[in-house]
Amino acid sequence: MTGERPIDRRRALLMGSGALGLMLTLGAQGRPPRRAAPHWGVDYGAATDPVLARQCTLLVLEPHHARPIAPLRGPGSTLLGYVSFGEVEKSRPYVDALDKAGALRAPNPHWPDARLADLRHAAWREELIERAIPAILALGYDGIFIDTMDNAEAMERADPDAAGMIAAGAALIAAVRRRFPTIRIMLNRGYAVLPEVTRHIDAVLGEAMASRWNFAERRYEMLSDADWAWQADRLRAARAANPALTLATLDYWDPADTRTVAALYARERAAGFLPYVATLALDRLLPEPRG
Repeated sequence: MTGERPIDRRRALLMGSGALGLMLTLGAQGRPPRRAAPHWGVDYGAATDPVLARQCTLLVLEPHHARPIAPLRGPGSTLLGYVSFGEVEKSRPYVDALDKAGALRAPNPHWPDARLADLRHAAWREELIERAIPAILALGYDGIFIDTMDNAEAMERADPDAAGMIAAGAALIAAVRRRFPTIRIMLNRGYAVLPEVTRHIDAVLGEAMASRWNFAERRYEMLSDADWAWQADRLRAARAANPALTLATLDYWDPADTRTVAALYARERAAGFLPYVATLALDRLLPEPRG
């Protein structure tokens, strides 16, 4: 996230959102909202706990595991399949064709198993809209979770030859909505494109909103109030543009420290966010501490 991905990526992000209270709805502007969603989760592992999964009214999963997802669906729940827009892992089946077409750029310097994707390239847009997303929907998912869209801003800032990446990313999300008008779309961060796509999505995720993993010191840490506020302001602006937008948060912490985990849930809920707290691996669902 922050341009991150499933279990083999394990990266940390930042984000948050406004004063909705617990009864948040998932539904894009112009489409009727679904049932209230007080619980959500994300699990990129291959052995998702069905009991915990069915307690989530919104659940993000890695769709490329060979398994049925019906046992993971709770009453009225929304299941979203992970898809990376800003880069492509070497393990994905379409990486060779994209490389040959010239749609891939340099490896991600932090994650060398992934190549940055040229959001302006027709081959990448076609792969997503005509094959990758339909394949996820064919498995029974209700929509998609868009990751690594932050790469658009990073590439455009770092490389003069990457001009237009942000606009291309926004146009790609709009094209996905036109092609699939009824699916649910959740965007991870993507602050540079967010103002242009709020009407095309149903939910926004703020990853590492209040806490994150410190890679240098190999420990979890709290973020500053200023960092938290920076993201919260952007999420609230997105909701102001689309009042139906669900604003979710994802924080990272050691689940054995139940006191801090409970405090993270309480902090995000008090701000009106839909929270979930997990380990950095994101390879299993974790229950919220009780009491």
